Amino acid sequence: MALDRSRRVLLVLFAASLVGCDHATKALAEASLAPLPGKVIPLAGDVVAFRLAANADTAFSLFTRFGVPHAPGLLLTLALLGTLVVGVTWALRAWRGEARGIDHVGFALVLAGAIGNALDRALRGYVVDFLQVAAWPIFNVADVLVVVGMGVLALAAFRVTQRSKIE
Repeated sequence: MALDRSRRVLLVLFAASLVGCDHATKALAEASLAPLPGKVIPLAGDVVAFRLAANADTAFSLFTRFGVPHAPGLLLTLALLGTLVVGVTWALRAWRGEARGIDHVGFALVLAGAIGNALDRALRGYVVDFLQVAAWPIFNVADVLVVVGMGVLALAAFRVTQRSKIE
């Protein structure tokens, strides 16, 4: 579905506002939790809590788990490359008319999350994480955006596959 100019502008503003929300929550978490090193603030018993962490590794600490030395330059390069791939994929699918409304929302969410974490890596050398759910690794709003956006894109692709099987 080709998007008119006003919808493209709205999607860009939507993604930019999500990046702003991500960085606002990170700033709030740092301001609130940095003076309390190691402090965990429970939100829902032992299930959800605020806990500040500077993540100088990948998601799930994959570099550490596989013995890859700490490489902030490599991580920044990978973050920027991933962000570029998402943006170019979205633009190409939109230009070809292959992306529907739900696809655009999914891409906007993924791109906003990727930009949020890439900005952290570029400006700080690490990603600010502050949300802890049970035994899950600590994460942030940008991580949620990427996961939800990928879920939206996967569901949209699944729906297309199901529709083509019916037809």
